Amino acid sequence: MSLKERLKNYAGDVEAFLRTSLKGQGIPAGLLEAMEYSLLAGGKRLRPVLCLCFSRMLGVEFKAVMPFAAAFEYIHTYSLIHDDLPAMDDDDLRRGRPSNHKVFGEAMAILAGDALLTEAFGLMTAACRQLPADRVARAMAVLARSAGAAGMVGGQALDMAYTAKAGISLEELREMQALKTGALIAAACVCGAELAGASEDHLARAKSYGQSVGAAFQIVDDVLDVVGDEKTLGKPVGSDETQGKTTYPALIGVDRSMDLARRHAAQAVESLSPFEGEEARFLRDLAQYIVDRVS
Repeated sequence: MSLKERLKNYAGDVEAFLRTSLKGQGIPAGLLEAMEYSLLAGGKRLRPVLCLCFSRMLGVEFKAVMPFAAAFEYIHTYSLIHDDLPAMDDDDLRRGRPSNHKVFGEAMAILAGDALLTEAFGLMTAACRQLPADRVARAMAVLARSAGAAGMVGGQALDMAYTAKAGISLEELREMQALKTGALIAAACVCGAELAGASEDHLARAKSYGQSVGAAFQIVDDVLDVVGDEKTLGKPVGSDETQGKTTYPALIGVDRSMDLARRHAAQAVESLSPFEGEEARFLRDLAQYIVDRVS
């Protein structure tokens, strides 16, 4: 089975859970429609898949971890809804169709994002039904920090501050993207390991893998915004330049950017050196696949 087929299968498990996860909770119909419009819009479900695979690699099956893993998609989706707003990136397309605020209006889009973020933490607690509460609490603390002011939101704030600002350094760009994109990806790996009761060494390796994969992922996304096509990406190409954003290709060119992405992917693979089995192989292949998206 190819990497794409395995990723599709893992993502399918996440998708099946997401499709019923908001039902029957008394959410007003208009708000529920807006939340599910973005939550169920497709995608590779990378963050929950990483959480699930690290847990299974370390001995805990998907069923026990699924509610917690799905919370990553809630948080990721909320961030995309808010990112697309006129006050942020002002994007009209997301995953090949109109952005949330273009369909439901800005106020409802903000509320849909707020609701998904809040519901995510309730969803995480559901993991306590099958896993020790202390593991769940540690994982929740990791995710809260990675999604908050010292993580993803902090990265978004830096992104806003740096947009259209001249003279951004490579180190400033690296820090911003490590927070905005990398923090949540790394947290998915670490939380999967935490939920499995991993050792300190294995937690450190999970974090190293996640940070390296997150860096490679964002660099390649920057490159695809230059050399990709709108149909494949599901969003406008060239929007980074239009919005005055500093990217890796803008600073060091496409070729050097891809060299850097490949080095990060190799570091991710090295982080997994003690691990064996189907999930370890998948995670190694995934690191390579991220850079192979540019062909």
